[in-house]
Amino acid sequence: MIQGRNRNKIHSCNDENTMFERHLDPSDIYILRGYGIEVFINNLDSPSSMVFDEEGNILISDSGRATGEPRILKSANGHLETIAEDFVTPISGINYLNGVLYVSHRGFITKIYKDGTRQNIIMGLPSNGDHVNSPVTFSPDNKLYFGQGTVTNSGVVGNDNKWVTVSPLLCDYTGDYVMLNGQNFLTDNILTEAVTDDPALTGAFSPYGIPNIEFEIRRRYIKASGSILRANLDGSNLEQVAWGFRDPAFLNFDNSGQLYSVNNGFNPVGSRPIENASDDFYYITPNQWYGWPDFSGGEPVDSPRYTPATGTQPTLIFKNQPNVPPRPYVRFPPNSTLSSFQFNYNRSFSTYGDVYVTEFGSTIDGHFGEGTPYAGSGHRVSKIDMKARNISTFAINKNGFPSSIARSGGLERPVHLLFGPDGAMYIVDMGYNLDGDPSVFIPRTGVVWRVYRTAESI
Repeated sequence: MIQGRNRNKIHSCNDENTMFERHLDPSDIYILRGYGIEVFINNLDSPSSMVFDEEGNILISDSGRATGEPRILKSANGHLETIAEDFVTPISGINYLNGVLYVSHRGFITKIYKDGTRQNIIMGLPSNGDHVNSPVTFSPDNKLYFGQGTVTNSGVVGNDNKWVTVSPLLCDYTGDYVMLNGQNFLTDNILTEAVTDDPALTGAFSPYGIPNIEFEIRRRYIKASGSILRANLDGSNLEQVAWGFRDPAFLNFDNSGQLYSVNNGFNPVGSRPIENASDDFYYITPNQWYGWPDFSGGEPVDSPRYTPATGTQPTLIFKNQPNVPPRPYVRFPPNSTLSSFQFNYNRSFSTYGDVYVTEFGSTIDGHFGEGTPYAGSGHRVSKIDMKARNISTFAINKNGFPSSIARSGGLERPVHLLFGPDGAMYIVDMGYNLDGDPSVFIPRTGVVWRVYRTAESI
């Protein structure tokens, strides 16, 4: 078992240097018959992904969500050593190709070469809002692809956006020429808290406090909110593949060269809350709009099923729709928060071509008992039968809850998985987040789990 190296800077609930030891017990995890699971690496600070290089060395990205110090780690002599740091929190993930490590961190994609030199190849991505740019994946013709998340939940800057006070001009940008219906959304003005009775009226795709008028036009941006982008391996020739996603958090190609992506749907928060939105797995067709901010899983959000608990039914933002949005390949329950997936092409592990997906779990701020869902979605690894288009659970805690809630030794925040050179599956578990704040994590609670086949047949 590899032990993560201690860090000097620790952030806890009271910002004290109090070490938190996470209890780990693989026997608390239900896993499909014929498989075993074990702890491979522990004591990590909010890891977000891992890769193997051509020599079988392990590289792990520390997102920075626990310590504020994002970095890249490499296994050496049974320990983990820092090989690169000074990134923008968070590192969303890493990938590796031809001796070069590609690091995706907020607003940037950076190449790190074997000699330690580094190069920012893509900069200025619109990642300073609610969602960031995803890890990169590589196409068969050696281009890099990645997802770019949206600034807001549903196209309107509101009081749910914690960044408003430091970035008051930030807003979403469209990936095509569209006409707006012109709705405006009223909130208390958080930029003038000292002034009483000062409401803010905010329109869609506008900065906070800037209203819309009917039939306003928004122009096309290549680096659009909620888009899939591609570029050459040196970052040149950046172009848009598709747009209309809320959070395309992970992309991958199958062995025939077809691109797939996950997309995490709306939350019932902010000025334009939307309830019951699914998280989706898409077969990507280029040059299409996938529905955000007006559709969820191919269905318009003005349908009654999307009405939040407040009772205010969402209305459509766009006057004209660029196209009929494609429907997902499969739909996951709300609050699954799909964070990565891999195709299995090892027949000795499982069915050829099936997809394994990590479900991170709800990212809505809240405490246990306040309505934030902990059971029924998230905090697990699922499997997609690509022929039948159905979803089954592959690994989940036996009690159905994340380990922090049930005080068990199982899964907490599965964020990434991959298949290693030994044929086993490796699951990166980001660890425990602070109660009520799913964006801040407790140091040394991150884990990498290893899943292997047993002699027992399925």
